Amino acid sequence: MQKKNATVHLLILDPSQNDAESLVSLLRNSGKATRAHRITSEEDLEETLKAGNWDLLLARDIEQEFTADDALAMIRRMDKDIPFILLTEDQSRERKVSVIKAGAQDTVPADYTDLLVLVVNRELAALDERRRRRALDSHLREAEQRCQLLLESSKDAIAYINDGMHIYANQSYMEFLGYDDIDDLICIPVLDTLTPESQDKYKEFMKSFAEKREDGMSFNCTARRSDDQELSVTMSVSAATYDGEACTQIVLQPEHSDAELEEKLRQISSQDLLTGLYNRQHLMTALAENIAKAGKDNESGALAYIALDNFISMKGQVGIAGADLLLGDLANLLKEQAGEDVTLARLSDDAFCFMAQPSDEKTMAALCEKVRKAIEDHLFDINDRTVQLTVSIGVAAITENSPKAEELMGRAHMASSEVRKQEGHAQGNGVLVYNPADHESLDENNSVEAIQKALEENRFKLLFQPIINLRGEGEEHYEAFVRMLDKDDQEVSPYDFLPPMGPSDTAIKIDRWVILQTIKQLSSHRSRGHDTRLFLNITAETLQDKTFTPWLSVALKAARLPGDSLIFQIREGDANNFMKQAKEFTKSIHELHCKLSISQFGCALNPFNTLKHIETDYVKIDGSFTEEIQKNDEAKEQVKEMVKSLQSAGKLTIIPLVENAGVLATLWQAGVNYIQGYYLQAPVPEMNYDFGDQ
Repeated sequence: MQKKNATVHLLILDPSQNDAESLVSLLRNSGKATRAHRITSEEDLEETLKAGNWDLLLARDIEQEFTADDALAMIRRMDKDIPFILLTEDQSRERKVSVIKAGAQDTVPADYTDLLVLVVNRELAALDERRRRRALDSHLREAEQRCQLLLESSKDAIAYINDGMHIYANQSYMEFLGYDDIDDLICIPVLDTLTPESQDKYKEFMKSFAEKREDGMSFNCTARRSDDQELSVTMSVSAATYDGEACTQIVLQPEHSDAELEEKLRQISSQDLLTGLYNRQHLMTALAENIAKAGKDNESGALAYIALDNFISMKGQVGIAGADLLLGDLANLLKEQAGEDVTLARLSDDAFCFMAQPSDEKTMAALCEKVRKAIEDHLFDINDRTVQLTVSIGVAAITENSPKAEELMGRAHMASSEVRKQEGHAQGNGVLVYNPADHESLDENNSVEAIQKALEENRFKLLFQPIINLRGEGEEHYEAFVRMLDKDDQEVSPYDFLPPMGPSDTAIKIDRWVILQTIKQLSSHRSRGHDTRLFLNITAETLQDKTFTPWLSVALKAARLPGDSLIFQIREGDANNFMKQAKEFTKSIHELHCKLSISQFGCALNPFNTLKHIETDYVKIDGSFTEEIQKNDEAKEQVKEMVKSLQSAGKLTIIPLVENAGVLATLWQAGVNYIQGYYLQAPVPEMNYDFGDQ
């Protein structure tokens, strides 16, 4: 609940000074310390919102130059979490519905002062809960980061102490001090692990830590191992909790650890090797921190997604080496334009990013317009060839109401894509600011929130399509597909509504939902005597998710399914873009006895190079080949050669999109193992294909 003595910072939109003062008196008389500002114009509201932290806006619904609807639209555009209450002259149901749809919290007849006080109390309490939740989210994130740091730093000697006694130590700590068993160390005072000369220093140091409570404080001392060997160490301390109790975390490191080398390695891991700018991983971490900061300190910022227009066409003209030179030159140009207060990163082949905090979307949009003009006017000299370039830039605000980092990046990406839909910008070359209110009013299917809502409301459904062994062996294989039912109960693919760069957590959620539901159905289906195997498609996001295979192992055990009943399918493009992760993923799932399939095979410049690095069991050739072999003999020979090479490498081949009987003879002659397509059966909700009737 709102604290009784907390001052309410109130905004009032009312042409009458007297009426505005009566609203302030009403709240004060109800026991609320109130500080108010009366809005006089559009510019006044914008400046006021930027300058302070406001708790409530009361707007009178009467004719005035800057209307209540205008004020509400500005709050939505600036993505501010400020409850909006409209004071009406009459009780119009239509007006109430339209205003709440536009983002207001409520409407109250202006003369119902007792009702207004109740509504204000409710909205202030709800606001307080939202702010508290954001603060808790921030604290939770910090705690999770610390836990993650501990896990990643397990090579460090880490212990928890309470009242000077050890209550926990990791393996590295025990080995460092020469103890074999945690029980030998528990309840031993830290003083007993130090030489007499260091004990006094330790007492002074801990006294200083108790006063300052600065995490990461450290001092150099001499540790004494259980075998009486002495070691020069650096001891770092931080406040922590263990089993819910407050304690102190200590970390021991050899005094002469190469901190400089570690710092260099950290820098390298956050850099894009081609341009020297920050990479996507660093940027997304920094963006998450800035969103948390905006929630905690109400310090807004802005993000810009800078997409290169017609990059693929330009790359074709200058070649890969030339494109690399151009990207290097462009990075230098962006550095010059950005200035010191802007974080600059390279996100992908054809996208860069600006981020600034404190800032706002208007300031960022002005900078981006300057950058857009500079790029348009610049002549890039690539191998004695002049190349011109334009960019489409999307800007999104970082506010206390912002979503997670991946989704906020999706907002900026969406605004960048929208540039090309504007009149006169078919080729891009523009700047557009994302307005949350615009997108919330669109069809629900275009948002990540809609996908999350569909998951929660169980509006996802699974379909299964049989994959048939062309050699007549009675194996039962299906591929699982997921469909989302939109508000009109039309089937759509949820993946189609995710922006190209994520949000990764949403893609992973969908993948995991599909896997959990399919293995439940598969377990039930196999219990009826079917030896069925399922092909499950996974996204690039799951491919990079290190927590996936441990989660899968638990899910398989819970469903009592053998690993070889699942075949995970990754796209050829994802395998090439994330080769290292794909290799590790393949190894991990093979350890669980699951199989791997690569789909859309044959589209890369050198498709067989992928197979040198990734131990796949099945290869599904891209559907475009199925169409081509029905039109020309050259494609038939190409597919035959491909199948022959794959089978000599021990891979089982699948041809999708088999729509008619005419293509079967060619596939048989080519030696294809499996076929799939509407000729056999369209995807259906049940695994009911008669494999015996082939």
